[in-house]
Amino acid sequence: MSIDQELALTVAMVVDEGSLDAAARRMHVTPSAVSQRVRSLEEQLGRVLVVRSRPVRATSAGEIVIRLARQYALLEHDALEQFGLRDGGDDQDGALAVIPLAVNADSLASWFLAPLARLSVRHPVVFDLHRDDQDFTAGLLEAGTVMAAVTSRAAPVAGCTSRPLGVLRYEAVAAPDYLARVMPGSVDGASLARAPFIDFDRRDDLQREWLRQRGVDAARVPRHYVPASRDFAEAIVRGLGWGMLPHVQAASWVEEQKLVSLGGPGIDVPLYWQQWNLRSELLDDIAAEIMAEASRALIPVGH
Repeated sequence: MSIDQELALTVAMVVDEGSLDAAARRMHVTPSAVSQRVRSLEEQLGRVLVVRSRPVRATSAGEIVIRLARQYALLEHDALEQFGLRDGGDDQDGALAVIPLAVNADSLASWFLAPLARLSVRHPVVFDLHRDDQDFTAGLLEAGTVMAAVTSRAAPVAGCTSRPLGVLRYEAVAAPDYLARVMPGSVDGASLARAPFIDFDRRDDLQREWLRQRGVDAARVPRHYVPASRDFAEAIVRGLGWGMLPHVQAASWVEEQKLVSLGGPGIDVPLYWQQWNLRSELLDDIAAEIMAEASRALIPVGH
């Protein structure tokens, strides 16, 4: 048995686009043709590959097919470049390779976009970025949703390689007027116990960990939720509350005295680059550019 490349790519397109109609428009065929291709592969494999919901989502069997489809597309892209048959033309027929990557929000807001911009000049590709907490991005790699990920997980996902990027160091900061209003005396356990802080979302434990290290029960402290990295940082600058920001992001605001460090220990989050263990010039070049930028923006592991 072999899995037809066109059928596998159709399944991936349906999940990426979220519906049969949207996939049909991208592939310049009818929705009926898309449905027939998906059904044909499902019958061949004896597995349901997609749940026809809104949006369409892959089953566990579908995730395997999608991973295979992305590998097909990546290898085809490399081959065409080696033949000199890619000229970086428009994407009207889906000509540009789509590279799905997973990245944590703070890296995306502070250092991750610069290497992608450089890569887009050299390669006819478009990037499909999936943002999630660094503790969860490896799951997207396991599912085949992305080809590579910035993750806090050191152990490689099955079928992937793992390399250290560096340490993203977080420090507790607040606006000067916030400190004067909420903690006018000193930053101690008593003042921190009543000073509102900001969480990114309900999975964000950085502020709670910093409070725990200061002997404060975070469960009793009021908090705001601001679930976007740039808005999170702006909320701190505007004095909504205190929070943990990456040093690479906060340094200029501290230098301009728009933010003040609250002291105490920083929190270090080691980051790793995991990618498919697949020989691909494009994927290797992406990794090299990401690693080079990380070496400038992050603290070396062990320092």
